[in-house]
Amino acid sequence: MSTVVETDVLIVGSGPAGASAALALSTYGVPNIVVTRYASLADTPRAHITNQRTMEVLRDLGVEQDVIAQATPQHLMGNTTFCTSLAGEELGRVRSWGNDPLVQAAHELASPTRMCDMPQHLMEPVLVDAAVARGTSLRFQTEYLSHIQDADGVTVTVRDRLRGDTYKIRAKYLIGADGGRSRVAEDAGLPMSGQMGVAGSINIVFEADLSRYTAHRPSTLYWVLAPGATVGGIGAGLVRCVRPWNEWLIVWGYDVTAGAPDLTTEYAESVVRQLVGDDEIPVTIKSSSAWTVNEMYAETYSAGRVFCAGDATHRHPPSNGLGSNTSVQDSYNLAWKLKLVLDGTASPKLLDTYTAERAPVGKQVVTRANRSIGETAPIFEALDGLSPQTPEQLWANIAARKDATEAAEKQRAGLRDAIAFKVYEFNAHGVDLNQRYTSDAVVPDGTPAETFARDPELHHQPTSRPGARIPHAWLTSGTRTLSTLDTVGKGRFTLLTGIGGEGWIRAAEAQDVEIATVVIGPGQQYEDPYGDWARLSEISDAGALLVRPDGFVAFRHASATPDAEALVSDALRRILGHA
Repeated sequence: MSTVVETDVLIVGSGPAGASAALALSTYGVPNIVVTRYASLADTPRAHITNQRTMEVLRDLGVEQDVIAQATPQHLMGNTTFCTSLAGEELGRVRSWGNDPLVQAAHELASPTRMCDMPQHLMEPVLVDAAVARGTSLRFQTEYLSHIQDADGVTVTVRDRLRGDTYKIRAKYLIGADGGRSRVAEDAGLPMSGQMGVAGSINIVFEADLSRYTAHRPSTLYWVLAPGATVGGIGAGLVRCVRPWNEWLIVWGYDVTAGAPDLTTEYAESVVRQLVGDDEIPVTIKSSSAWTVNEMYAETYSAGRVFCAGDATHRHPPSNGLGSNTSVQDSYNLAWKLKLVLDGTASPKLLDTYTAERAPVGKQVVTRANRSIGETAPIFEALDGLSPQTPEQLWANIAARKDATEAAEKQRAGLRDAIAFKVYEFNAHGVDLNQRYTSDAVVPDGTPAETFARDPELHHQPTSRPGARIPHAWLTSGTRTLSTLDTVGKGRFTLLTGIGGEGWIRAAEAQDVEIATVVIGPGQQYEDPYGDWARLSEISDAGALLVRPDGFVAFRHASATPDAEALVSDALRRILGHA
Protein backbone atom coordinates (compact mmCIF):
# COMPACT_ATOMS: atom_id res chain seq x y z
CA MET A 1 0.00 0.00 0.00
CA SER A 2 1.42 3.37 -0.98
CA THR A 3 -1.03 5.55 0.95
CA VAL A 4 0.44 7.22 4.02
CA VAL A 5 -1.88 7.34 7.01
CA GLU A 6 -1.72 10.65 8.87
CA THR A 7 -2.48 11.60 12.46
CA ASP A 8 -1.31 14.01 15.14
CA VAL A 9 -0.10 11.38 17.60
CA LEU A 10 0.74 7.73 16.95
CA ILE A 11 0.80 5.49 20.01
CA VAL A 12 2.56 2.12 19.86
CA GLY A 13 1.06 -0.23 22.44
CA SER A 14 -2.41 -0.63 23.95
CA GLY A 15 -1.45 -1.44 27.55
CA PRO A 16 -2.08 0.91 30.49
CA ALA A 17 0.33 3.57 29.20
CA GLY A 18 -0.82 3.50 25.58
CA ALA A 19 -4.51 3.18 26.37
CA SER A 20 -4.48 6.03 28.89
CA ALA A 21 -2.50 8.24 26.49
CA ALA A 22 -5.12 7.60 23.82
CA LEU A 23 -7.95 8.25 26.28
CA ALA A 24 -6.49 11.54 27.47
CA LEU A 25 -5.65 12.76 23.97
CA SER A 26 -9.08 11.90 22.60
CA THR A 27 -10.71 13.52 25.61
CA TYR A 28 -8.74 16.67 24.76
CA GLY A 29 -9.72 16.44 21.07
CA VAL A 30 -6.30 15.42 19.74
CA PRO A 31 -6.43 13.00 16.77
CA ASN A 32 -4.51 9.82 17.57
CA ILE A 33 -3.97 6.27 16.37
CA VAL A 34 -3.05 3.28 18.54
CA VAL A 35 -1.29 0.31 16.96
CA THR A 36 -0.65 -2.99 18.70
CA ARG A 37 1.02 -6.06 17.31
CA TYR A 38 -1.44 -8.25 19.20
CA ALA A 39 -4.86 -9.46 18.03
CA SER A 40 -6.58 -8.43 21.25
CA LEU A 41 -6.15 -6.50 24.47
CA ALA A 42 -4.56 -8.17 27.51
CA ASP A 43 -5.93 -11.67 28.09
CA THR A 44 -4.25 -12.26 31.47
CA PRO A 45 -4.58 -10.28 34.73
CA ARG A 46 -1.00 -8.88 34.87
CA ALA A 47 -1.06 -5.51 36.68
CA HIS A 48 -3.88 -5.00 39.14
CA ILE A 49 -3.32 -2.65 42.11
CA THR A 50 -4.85 0.72 41.19
CA ASN A 51 -3.84 3.44 43.63
CA GLN A 52 -5.54 6.68 44.60
CA ARG A 53 -3.56 8.91 42.25
CA THR A 54 -4.43 6.73 39.27
CA MET A 55 -8.07 6.71 40.32
CA GLU A 56 -7.91 10.52 40.43
CA VAL A 57 -6.60 10.51 36.85
CA LEU A 58 -9.39 8.16 35.77
CA ARG A 59 -11.89 10.35 37.63
CA ASP A 60 -10.78 13.39 35.62
CA LEU A 61 -10.93 11.39 32.39
CA GLY A 62 -14.47 10.25 33.16
CA VAL A 63 -13.99 6.49 33.61
CA GLU A 64 -13.63 6.16 37.39
CA GLN A 65 -17.09 4.66 37.83
CA ASP A 66 -16.51 2.15 35.01
CA VAL A 67 -13.46 0.89 36.88
CA ILE A 68 -15.20 0.80 40.26
CA ALA A 69 -18.03 -1.27 38.74
CA GLN A 70 -15.62 -4.09 37.84
CA ALA A 71 -12.83 -3.82 40.40
CA THR A 72 -12.40 -5.68 43.66
CA PRO A 73 -13.07 -3.00 46.29
CA GLN A 74 -10.48 -1.82 48.78
CA HIS A 75 -11.97 -3.58 51.81
CA LEU A 76 -11.41 -6.99 50.17
CA MET A 77 -7.75 -6.29 49.37
CA GLY A 78 -6.03 -5.89 52.65
CA ASN A 79 -5.31 -8.95 54.82
CA THR A 80 -1.95 -9.74 53.24
CA THR A 81 -1.20 -13.13 54.72
CA PHE A 82 2.06 -15.02 55.21
CA CYS A 83 1.61 -18.77 55.50
CA THR A 84 3.10 -22.19 54.73
CA SER A 85 0.25 -22.75 52.23
CA LEU A 86 -3.30 -21.51 51.99
CA ALA A 87 -4.46 -24.64 53.76
CA GLY A 88 -1.45 -24.67 56.07
CA GLU A 89 -0.17 -22.63 58.99
CA GLU A 90 -0.58 -18.88 59.07
CA LEU A 91 2.55 -17.01 60.16
CA GLY A 92 1.11 -13.49 60.29
CA ARG A 93 -0.71 -10.76 58.40
CA VAL A 94 -0.25 -7.14 57.39
CA ARG A 95 -3.23 -4.84 57.05
CA SER A 96 -2.51 -3.59 53.55
CA TRP A 97 -3.57 -1.22 50.79
CA GLY A 98 -5.10 1.31 53.17
CA ASN A 99 -6.98 -1.17 55.34
CA ASP A 100 -5.10 -0.43 58.55
CA PRO A 101 -7.48 1.91 60.44
CA LEU A 102 -4.93 4.71 60.69
CA VAL A 103 -3.85 4.35 57.07
CA GLN A 104 -7.48 4.15 55.99
CA ALA A 105 -8.09 7.50 57.66
CA ALA A 106 -5.07 8.92 55.82
CA HIS A 107 -6.51 7.62 52.54
CA GLU A 108 -9.86 9.23 53.28
CA LEU A 109 -8.19 12.56 54.03
CA ALA A 110 -5.90 12.47 51.01
CA SER A 111 -8.22 11.91 48.09
CA PRO A 112 -11.84 11.74 46.91
CA THR A 113 -11.02 8.31 45.44
CA ARG A 114 -10.44 4.84 46.82
CA MET A 115 -7.81 2.45 45.57
CA CYS A 116 -9.02 -0.86 44.16
CA ASP A 117 -7.86 -4.06 42.49
CA MET A 118 -8.54 -3.83 38.76
CA PRO A 119 -6.80 -6.60 36.78
CA GLN A 120 -5.23 -5.44 33.54
CA HIS A 121 -7.45 -7.61 31.33
CA LEU A 122 -10.42 -5.69 32.73
CA MET A 123 -8.75 -2.27 32.89
CA GLU A 124 -7.55 -2.14 29.29
CA PRO A 125 -11.04 -2.49 27.76
CA VAL A 126 -12.36 0.33 29.96
CA LEU A 127 -9.60 2.68 28.81
CA VAL A 128 -9.59 1.61 25.17
CA ASP A 129 -13.38 1.55 24.76
CA ALA A 130 -13.63 5.09 26.12
CA ALA A 131 -10.72 6.26 23.95
CA VAL A 132 -12.24 4.79 20.78
CA ALA A 133 -15.65 6.24 21.65
CA ARG A 134 -14.00 9.66 21.85
CA GLY A 135 -12.09 9.41 18.59
CA THR A 136 -9.06 7.12 18.88
CA SER A 137 -8.41 4.88 15.88
CA LEU A 138 -7.26 1.43 17.08
CA ARG A 139 -5.42 -1.00 14.83
CA PHE A 140 -4.87 -4.53 16.09
CA GLN A 141 -2.27 -6.88 14.58
CA THR A 142 -0.25 -3.88 13.43
CA GLU A 143 3.43 -4.20 14.29
CA TYR A 144 5.79 -1.27 14.72
CA LEU A 145 8.93 -1.76 12.62
CA SER A 146 10.86 1.52 12.61
CA HIS A 147 10.62 5.28 12.61
CA ILE A 148 12.37 8.23 11.01
CA GLN A 149 12.16 11.76 12.37
CA ASP A 150 12.42 15.08 10.60
CA ALA A 151 11.75 18.68 11.58
CA ASP A 152 7.99 18.38 11.16
CA GLY A 153 7.09 14.90 12.32
CA VAL A 154 7.79 11.19 12.53
CA THR A 155 7.28 8.64 9.77
CA VAL A 156 6.63 5.19 11.20
CA THR A 157 6.73 1.96 9.23
CA VAL A 158 4.33 -0.71 10.42
CA ARG A 159 3.42 -4.18 9.26
CA ASP A 160 -0.15 -5.42 8.97
CA ARG A 161 0.21 -8.91 10.42
CA LEU A 162 -3.00 -10.12 8.77
CA ARG A 163 -2.14 -9.08 5.22
CA GLY A 164 1.63 -9.28 5.67
CA ASP A 165 2.31 -5.94 3.97
CA THR A 166 3.96 -2.82 5.35
CA TYR A 167 2.80 0.78 5.23
CA LYS A 168 3.65 4.14 6.74
CA ILE A 169 1.95 6.30 9.34
CA ARG A 170 2.90 9.95 9.46
CA ALA A 171 2.48 11.60 12.87
CA LYS A 172 3.54 14.85 14.42
CA TYR A 173 4.55 12.94 17.56
CA LEU A 174 5.17 9.30 18.41
CA ILE A 175 4.56 7.70 21.82
CA GLY A 176 6.31 4.40 22.52
CA ALA A 177 4.17 2.54 25.05
CA ASP A 178 5.33 -0.87 23.89
CA GLY A 179 6.42 -2.39 27.17
CA GLY A 180 9.54 -3.60 28.89
CA ARG A 181 11.32 -4.58 25.69
CA SER A 182 10.32 -1.44 23.85
CA ARG A 183 11.54 -1.26 20.26
CA VAL A 184 10.53 2.40 20.10
CA ALA A 185 12.75 3.25 23.08
CA GLU A 186 15.59 1.23 21.57
CA ASP A 187 15.27 2.87 18.15
CA ALA A 188 15.06 6.31 19.79
CA GLY A 189 18.29 5.58 21.66
CA LEU A 190 16.92 6.41 25.10
CA PRO A 191 19.71 5.99 27.67
CA MET A 192 18.93 3.38 30.31
CA SER A 193 20.38 2.64 33.75
CA GLY A 194 20.17 -0.66 35.57
CA GLN A 195 19.92 -4.28 34.58
CA MET A 196 17.40 -6.55 32.90
CA GLY A 197 16.79 -10.16 33.87
CA VAL A 198 18.09 -10.09 37.44
CA ALA A 199 15.82 -12.99 38.46
CA GLY A 200 13.20 -15.30 36.98
CA SER A 201 9.50 -15.69 37.75
CA ILE A 202 6.55 -17.66 36.46
CA ASN A 203 2.90 -16.60 36.32
CA ILE A 204 0.28 -19.35 36.54
CA VAL A 205 -3.33 -18.31 36.03
CA PHE A 206 -5.87 -20.81 37.33
CA GLU A 207 -9.44 -21.26 38.50
CA ALA A 208 -10.33 -22.89 41.81
CA ASP A 209 -12.84 -22.25 44.56
CA LEU A 210 -10.52 -21.26 47.41
CA SER A 211 -13.15 -19.46 49.45
CA ARG A 212 -12.70 -21.82 52.42
CA TYR A 213 -9.11 -20.62 52.78
CA THR A 214 -9.50 -16.97 51.85
CA ALA A 215 -12.96 -15.48 52.40
CA HIS A 216 -12.40 -15.13 56.16
CA ARG A 217 -9.16 -13.21 55.56
CA PRO A 218 -9.89 -11.37 52.30
CA SER A 219 -6.81 -10.18 50.47
CA THR A 220 -5.25 -9.51 47.14
CA LEU A 221 -2.04 -11.34 48.09
CA TYR A 222 -1.21 -14.49 50.04
CA TRP A 223 2.51 -15.12 50.48
CA VAL A 224 3.64 -18.71 50.89
CA LEU A 225 6.95 -19.54 52.57
CA ALA A 226 7.79 -22.95 51.19
CA PRO A 227 10.93 -24.87 50.21
CA GLY A 228 12.26 -23.41 46.99
CA ALA A 229 10.37 -20.15 47.37
CA THR A 230 13.58 -18.14 47.72
CA VAL A 231 14.56 -19.05 44.14
CA GLY A 232 13.81 -16.23 41.72
CA GLY A 233 13.13 -12.59 42.34
CA ILE A 234 9.97 -12.53 44.43
CA GLY A 235 11.33 -14.11 47.61
CA ALA A 236 8.29 -16.29 48.33
CA GLY A 237 5.56 -18.07 46.49
CA LEU A 238 2.62 -15.75 45.85
CA VAL A 239 -1.05 -16.60 45.46
CA ARG A 240 -2.83 -13.56 44.08
CA CYS A 241 -6.58 -13.15 43.98
CA VAL A 242 -7.81 -12.07 40.55
CA ARG A 243 -11.54 -12.30 41.32
CA PRO A 244 -12.81 -13.28 44.77
CA TRP A 245 -12.57 -16.21 45.38
CA ASN A 246 -12.27 -18.41 42.32
CA GLU A 247 -9.85 -16.75 39.88
CA TRP A 248 -6.19 -16.73 40.87
CA LEU A 249 -2.66 -16.08 39.71
CA ILE A 250 0.42 -17.70 41.24
CA VAL A 251 3.89 -16.18 41.02
CA TRP A 252 6.73 -18.65 41.50
CA GLY A 253 10.45 -18.22 40.97
CA TYR A 254 12.99 -20.05 38.86
CA ASP A 255 16.76 -19.90 38.54
CA VAL A 256 17.25 -17.39 35.76
CA THR A 257 20.76 -18.71 35.03
CA ALA A 258 19.31 -22.15 34.25
CA GLY A 259 16.41 -20.86 32.19
CA ALA A 260 12.69 -21.23 32.64
CA PRO A 261 11.26 -24.71 33.28
CA ASP A 262 9.03 -26.48 30.80
CA LEU A 263 5.66 -24.88 31.57
CA THR A 264 3.48 -27.93 31.13
CA THR A 265 0.03 -28.18 32.66
CA GLU A 266 1.39 -30.84 35.02
CA TYR A 267 4.21 -28.56 36.19
CA ALA A 268 1.81 -25.63 36.72
CA GLU A 269 -0.62 -27.79 38.67
CA SER A 270 2.17 -29.11 40.89
CA VAL A 271 3.12 -25.54 41.86
CA VAL A 272 -0.53 -24.66 42.48
CA ARG A 273 -0.96 -27.73 44.70
CA GLN A 274 2.16 -26.88 46.69
CA LEU A 275 1.08 -23.32 47.42
CA VAL A 276 -2.61 -24.06 48.00
CA GLY A 277 -1.84 -27.10 50.13
CA ASP A 278 -4.99 -29.00 49.20
CA ASP A 279 -4.76 -31.83 46.67
CA GLU A 280 -8.52 -32.41 46.55
CA ILE A 281 -9.80 -29.04 45.33
CA PRO A 282 -10.53 -29.02 41.57
CA VAL A 283 -8.04 -26.81 39.72
CA THR A 284 -8.19 -25.59 36.12
CA ILE A 285 -4.94 -24.18 34.70
CA LYS A 286 -5.71 -21.30 32.33
CA SER A 287 -2.20 -20.20 31.30
CA SER A 288 1.46 -20.17 32.32
CA SER A 289 4.21 -17.75 31.34
CA ALA A 290 7.78 -16.97 32.35
CA TRP A 291 9.15 -13.47 32.90
CA THR A 292 12.19 -11.82 34.40
CA VAL A 293 12.58 -9.37 37.23
CA ASN A 294 14.15 -6.15 35.95
CA GLU A 295 15.76 -3.16 37.57
CA MET A 296 16.07 -0.58 34.82
CA TYR A 297 14.90 2.95 34.18
CA ALA A 298 15.30 5.49 31.40
CA GLU A 299 17.31 8.61 32.18
CA THR A 300 15.56 10.47 29.35
CA TYR A 301 11.99 9.83 28.23
CA SER A 302 12.16 11.47 24.82
CA ALA A 303 14.26 11.99 21.73
CA GLY A 304 13.03 14.77 19.47
CA ARG A 305 9.42 14.04 18.60
CA VAL A 306 9.47 10.55 20.10
CA PHE A 307 8.28 10.02 23.68
CA CYS A 308 8.16 6.83 25.69
CA ALA A 309 5.96 5.94 28.66
CA GLY A 310 5.16 3.07 30.97
CA ASP A 311 7.30 -0.06 31.09
CA ALA A 312 9.29 1.26 28.14
CA THR A 313 10.89 3.70 30.59
CA HIS A 314 10.68 1.99 34.01
CA ARG A 315 11.08 -1.77 34.31
CA HIS A 316 10.71 -3.35 37.70
CA PRO A 317 8.99 -6.18 39.59
CA PRO A 318 5.35 -5.92 40.65
CA SER A 319 6.20 -5.13 44.28
CA ASN A 320 4.21 -2.17 45.66
CA GLY A 321 1.82 -2.37 42.72
CA LEU A 322 3.43 0.63 41.03
CA GLY A 323 3.82 -0.41 37.39
CA SER A 324 0.50 0.33 35.72
CA ASN A 325 -0.11 3.26 38.06
CA THR A 326 3.10 4.97 37.03
CA SER A 327 2.33 4.16 33.39
CA VAL A 328 -1.10 5.82 33.48
CA GLN A 329 0.35 8.84 35.25
CA ASP A 330 3.19 9.15 32.70
CA SER A 331 0.67 9.40 29.89
CA TYR A 332 -1.55 11.81 31.79
CA ASN A 333 1.44 14.10 32.33
CA LEU A 334 2.37 13.99 28.63
CA ALA A 335 -1.07 14.26 27.03
CA TRP A 336 -2.01 17.79 28.10
CA LYS A 337 1.40 19.05 27.06
CA LEU A 338 1.05 17.53 23.60
CA LYS A 339 -2.42 19.02 23.31
CA LEU A 340 -1.22 22.55 24.09
CA VAL A 341 1.77 22.27 21.77
CA LEU A 342 -0.30 20.86 18.92
CA ASP A 343 -2.93 23.61 19.15
CA GLY A 344 -0.25 26.30 19.25
CA THR A 345 -0.88 27.41 22.83
CA ALA A 346 2.52 26.22 24.06
CA SER A 347 6.01 26.10 22.66
CA PRO A 348 7.53 22.65 22.01
CA LYS A 349 9.82 23.49 24.95
CA LEU A 350 6.92 22.49 27.22
CA LEU A 351 7.49 18.89 26.13
CA ASP A 352 10.97 18.94 27.67
CA THR A 353 9.30 19.02 31.08
CA TYR A 354 7.96 15.49 30.56
CA THR A 355 11.36 13.93 31.23
CA ALA A 356 12.18 16.45 33.94
CA GLU A 357 9.00 15.54 35.85
CA ARG A 358 8.48 11.85 35.19
CA ALA A 359 12.02 10.42 35.04
CA PRO A 360 12.63 10.99 38.79
CA VAL A 361 9.32 9.24 39.52
CA GLY A 362 10.28 6.30 37.31
CA LYS A 363 13.63 5.96 39.04
CA GLN A 364 11.96 6.10 42.45
CA VAL A 365 9.45 3.34 41.69
CA VAL A 366 12.09 1.03 40.19
CA THR A 367 14.21 1.49 43.30
CA ARG A 368 11.28 1.05 45.67
CA ALA A 369 9.91 -2.05 43.95
CA ASN A 370 13.27 -3.82 43.97
CA ARG A 371 13.97 -2.80 47.56
CA SER A 372 10.63 -4.32 48.58
CA ILE A 373 11.78 -7.68 47.24
CA GLY A 374 14.81 -7.57 49.51
CA GLU A 375 12.60 -6.70 52.46
CA THR A 376 11.03 -10.17 52.28
CA ALA A 377 14.30 -11.82 53.32
CA PRO A 378 14.00 -10.96 57.06
CA ILE A 379 10.86 -13.12 57.22
CA PHE A 380 12.89 -16.11 56.09
CA GLU A 381 15.74 -15.09 58.38
CA ALA A 382 13.39 -15.11 61.38
CA LEU A 383 12.67 -18.76 60.57
CA ASP A 384 16.29 -19.62 59.69
CA GLY A 385 14.93 -20.34 56.25
CA LEU A 386 17.61 -18.78 54.05
CA SER A 387 20.40 -21.29 54.60
CA PRO A 388 20.38 -24.51 52.52
CA GLN A 389 18.31 -27.15 54.28
CA THR A 390 15.79 -29.87 53.72
CA PRO A 391 12.05 -29.18 53.72
CA GLU A 392 11.85 -31.06 57.00
CA GLN A 393 14.28 -28.60 58.59
CA LEU A 394 12.23 -25.60 57.39
CA TRP A 395 9.03 -27.11 58.81
CA ALA A 396 10.84 -27.79 62.08
CA ASN A 397 12.01 -24.15 62.24
CA ILE A 398 8.46 -22.96 61.63
CA ALA A 399 7.09 -25.30 64.31
CA ALA A 400 9.76 -24.21 66.80
CA ARG A 401 8.23 -20.74 67.05
CA LYS A 402 5.43 -22.29 69.14
CA ASP A 403 7.76 -23.51 71.89
CA ALA A 404 7.68 -22.02 75.38
CA THR A 405 11.34 -21.07 75.29
CA GLU A 406 13.32 -17.86 75.27
CA ALA A 407 14.64 -18.69 71.81
CA ALA A 408 11.13 -19.26 70.48
CA GLU A 409 9.89 -16.01 72.00
CA LYS A 410 12.75 -14.19 70.28
CA GLN A 411 11.87 -15.94 67.03
CA ARG A 412 8.21 -14.91 67.34
CA ALA A 413 9.20 -11.29 67.94
CA GLY A 414 11.57 -11.35 64.98
CA LEU A 415 8.89 -12.79 62.73
CA ARG A 416 6.33 -10.16 63.82
CA ASP A 417 8.82 -7.37 63.19
CA ALA A 418 9.81 -8.74 59.79
CA ILE A 419 6.20 -9.05 58.64
CA ALA A 420 5.31 -5.60 60.00
CA PHE A 421 8.22 -4.08 58.03
CA LYS A 422 6.47 -5.10 54.80
CA VAL A 423 4.36 -1.98 55.33
CA TYR A 424 6.86 -0.35 52.95
CA GLU A 425 5.50 -2.54 50.19
CA PHE A 426 1.82 -2.73 51.09
CA ASN A 427 1.06 0.71 52.59
CA ALA A 428 3.49 3.10 50.91
CA HIS A 429 0.97 5.93 50.74
CA GLY A 430 3.66 8.56 50.27
CA VAL A 431 5.13 6.76 47.25
CA ASP A 432 1.66 6.88 45.71
CA LEU A 433 0.88 10.56 46.35
CA ASN A 434 3.99 12.56 47.25
CA GLN A 435 5.30 13.28 43.76
CA ARG A 436 6.94 16.69 43.53
CA TYR A 437 7.73 18.09 40.09
CA THR A 438 10.65 20.41 39.43
CA SER A 439 10.66 21.73 35.87
CA ASP A 440 10.11 24.79 33.71
CA ALA A 441 6.37 24.03 33.90
CA VAL A 442 6.44 24.88 37.61
CA VAL A 443 7.07 28.42 38.93
CA PRO A 444 8.75 28.37 42.38
CA ASP A 445 7.26 30.78 44.90
CA GLY A 446 10.42 31.41 46.88
CA THR A 447 9.32 29.62 50.03
CA PRO A 448 11.85 27.45 51.91
CA ALA A 449 12.43 23.90 50.70
CA GLU A 450 9.83 21.44 51.87
CA THR A 451 10.57 19.15 54.80
CA PHE A 452 8.60 16.02 55.61
CA ALA A 453 7.25 15.55 59.10
CA ARG A 454 7.08 11.76 58.67
CA ASP A 455 8.59 9.10 56.42
CA PRO A 456 7.75 10.38 52.90
CA GLU A 457 7.49 6.85 51.51
CA LEU A 458 4.88 5.77 54.05
CA HIS A 459 2.92 8.97 54.66
CA HIS A 460 1.27 11.39 52.28
CA GLN A 461 1.95 15.05 53.05
CA PRO A 462 -0.49 17.42 51.34
CA THR A 463 0.79 20.80 50.21
CA SER A 464 -0.13 23.50 47.73
CA ARG A 465 3.53 24.14 46.88
CA PRO A 466 4.20 24.62 43.16
CA GLY A 467 5.11 21.21 41.77
CA ALA A 468 2.77 19.28 44.09
CA ARG A 469 -0.65 17.87 43.37
CA ILE A 470 -3.41 20.15 44.62
CA PRO A 471 -4.58 19.04 48.10
CA HIS A 472 -7.94 17.33 48.36
CA ALA A 473 -10.64 19.01 50.44
CA TRP A 474 -14.39 18.57 50.28
CA LEU A 475 -16.29 21.64 49.07
CA THR A 476 -19.96 22.32 48.51
CA SER A 477 -21.70 24.08 45.65
CA GLY A 478 -25.38 24.38 46.33
CA THR A 479 -26.50 20.87 47.19
CA ARG A 480 -23.46 19.26 45.59
CA THR A 481 -20.42 18.04 47.51
CA LEU A 482 -17.25 17.79 45.47
CA SER A 483 -13.50 17.65 45.88
CA THR A 484 -11.09 20.44 45.09
CA LEU A 485 -9.71 17.96 42.55
CA ASP A 486 -13.08 18.00 40.82
CA THR A 487 -12.75 21.75 40.19
CA VAL A 488 -9.52 21.35 38.23
CA GLY A 489 -8.37 19.25 35.26
CA LYS A 490 -10.61 18.76 32.20
CA GLY A 491 -7.67 19.67 29.98
CA ARG A 492 -7.43 23.30 31.07
CA PHE A 493 -5.71 25.46 33.65
CA THR A 494 -7.65 26.49 36.75
CA LEU A 495 -7.13 29.45 39.07
CA LEU A 496 -8.37 29.04 42.64
CA THR A 497 -8.84 31.99 44.96
CA GLY A 498 -11.23 33.22 47.66
CA ILE A 499 -12.92 36.33 49.01
CA GLY A 500 -10.79 39.32 48.08
CA GLY A 501 -9.25 37.53 45.09
CA GLU A 502 -11.10 39.49 42.42
CA GLY A 503 -7.81 40.73 41.00
CA TRP A 504 -6.74 37.14 40.32
CA ILE A 505 -10.04 36.41 38.57
CA ARG A 506 -9.60 39.42 36.31
CA ALA A 507 -6.00 38.34 35.65
CA ALA A 508 -7.14 34.87 34.60
CA GLU A 509 -9.86 36.25 32.34
CA ALA A 510 -7.36 38.57 30.65
CA GLN A 511 -5.16 35.71 29.38
CA ASP A 512 -5.22 34.24 25.88
CA VAL A 513 -5.09 30.76 27.46
CA GLU A 514 -8.27 29.14 28.76
CA ILE A 515 -8.26 29.35 32.55
CA ALA A 516 -11.23 28.18 34.60
CA THR A 517 -11.77 30.17 37.78
CA VAL A 518 -12.84 28.88 41.18
CA VAL A 519 -13.77 31.13 44.10
CA ILE A 520 -14.01 29.43 47.51
CA GLY A 521 -15.63 31.08 50.53
CA PRO A 522 -18.92 31.88 52.27
CA GLY A 523 -21.56 32.90 49.74
CA GLN A 524 -19.22 32.17 46.83
CA GLN A 525 -19.36 29.71 43.95
CA TYR A 526 -17.86 27.05 46.22
CA GLU A 527 -17.95 26.92 50.01
CA ASP A 528 -15.58 25.30 52.48
CA PRO A 529 -17.99 23.99 55.14
CA TYR A 530 -15.45 21.95 57.09
CA GLY A 531 -12.69 24.54 56.90
CA ASP A 532 -10.38 21.94 55.36
CA TRP A 533 -9.45 24.07 52.36
CA ALA A 534 -8.61 27.04 54.56
CA ARG A 535 -6.19 24.79 56.42
CA LEU A 536 -4.69 23.02 53.41
CA SER A 537 -4.48 25.82 50.83
CA GLU A 538 -1.48 27.50 52.53
CA ILE A 539 -2.55 30.87 51.11
CA SER A 540 -4.78 33.67 52.39
CA ASP A 541 -8.34 33.99 51.17
CA ALA A 542 -7.18 36.58 48.64
CA GLY A 543 -4.21 34.53 47.47
CA ALA A 544 -4.22 32.32 44.38
CA LEU A 545 -3.19 28.92 43.04
CA LEU A 546 -2.79 28.35 39.31
CA VAL A 547 -3.29 24.62 38.72
CA ARG A 548 -2.22 22.78 35.57
CA PRO A 549 -4.52 20.47 33.57
CA ASP A 550 -3.01 17.47 35.40
CA GLY A 551 -3.95 18.81 38.83
CA PHE A 552 -0.46 19.94 39.82
CA VAL A 553 0.08 23.43 41.18
CA ALA A 554 2.02 25.55 38.69
CA PHE A 555 2.04 28.92 40.51
CA ARG A 556 1.19 30.12 43.99
CA HIS A 557 0.86 33.56 45.51
CA ALA A 558 -0.07 33.92 49.17
CA SER A 559 -2.12 37.11 49.03
CA ALA A 560 -3.77 39.74 46.87
CA THR A 561 -1.52 41.98 44.80
CA PRO A 562 -1.99 44.80 42.28
CA ASP A 563 0.43 42.89 40.03
CA ALA A 564 -1.86 39.88 39.62
CA GLU A 565 -2.23 40.16 35.85
CA ALA A 566 1.49 40.57 35.27
CA LEU A 567 2.29 37.65 37.61
CA VAL A 568 -0.18 35.31 35.95
CA SER A 569 0.99 36.35 32.48
CA ASP A 570 4.62 35.79 33.41
CA ALA A 571 3.84 32.43 35.00
CA LEU A 572 2.01 31.24 31.90
CA ARG A 573 4.81 32.38 29.60
CA ARG A 574 7.28 30.38 31.64
CA ILE A 575 5.07 27.30 31.93
CA LEU A 576 4.15 27.27 28.23
CA GLY A 577 7.74 27.77 27.11
CA HIS A 578 7.35 31.30 25.76
CA ALA A 579 9.63 33.00 28.27
